[in-house]
Amino acid sequence: MQPGSPDHEWREDCAPRRVLEIFSSKWTSMILHVLHTRLDGCARTGVLLRSLPGISKKMLTQTLRDMEAAGLVTRRVYGTVPPAVDYSLTPLGTRFVEPIDLLYSWARDNADALDALVGKNRV
Repeated sequence: MQPGSPDHEWREDCAPRRVLEIFSSKWTSMILHVLHTRLDGCARTGVLLRSLPGISKKMLTQTLRDMEAAGLVTRRVYGTVPPAVDYSLTPLGTRFVEPIDLLYSWARDNADALDALVGKNRV
């Protein structure tokens, strides 16, 4: 959006706000990124849990439910004992990976600035 852009571009349901709503959980972007870049777009819950250090099983489950409701992943349950469940990126989820990858690449390229920012906030 440019300075002086029309008011309708800033309304509460505008596209940028909807994107931020989807990514209000830090784990959403990380799950999408890991599914796409490390797990070939599909993984079982346990594999995802091991691939995301720091996430609890409860948080992973809740985030995956939210992502499924948003249409970013699909959940498939297998009729085995015990039941197996896997999650796959939807076409929409795959479309979200591109901007996430750009952001993560930018973060890696600017790690020094991010480290300085974190150091400032600790003082």
